[in-house]
Amino acid sequence: MSRHHEKTGGLVYSSEFGRMCPACGQPAGKCTCSQSQPAPPTDGVVRLRRETKGRGGKAMTVITGVPLAPAELKELGQQLKKKCATGGTVKDGVIEIQGDHLDLLLAELKNRGWTVKRSGG
Repeated sequence: MSRHHEKTGGLVYSSEFGRMCPACGQPAGKCTCSQSQPAPPTDGVVRLRRETKGRGGKAMTVITGVPLAPAELKELGQQLKKKCATGGTVKDGVIEIQGDHLDLLLAELKNRGWTVKRSGG
């Protein structure tokens, strides 16, 4: 077995079950790894900022500090991307939405009951 195989946990796709979780080895639909993780500790403030650095001049709205577990954060990211009608991603507890949508997202997150602040310049 190669070193890469040992690091990634081996099987990532099975013709019988489809996508497999590399952490627990269960089919992706039955994976409990990401659902059982608690929300990371935060100071209770959701922060929004606009970034262009390292993105070829393209704007990206970055949301940090959302007090949700990874599975719930991913669901929120999906909802916010639909609200903005654009793409984006959720990784390492950060939601990234393509484009400059600060005002729209600020209002949406406040409506959901969080304390929201703009950060950066």
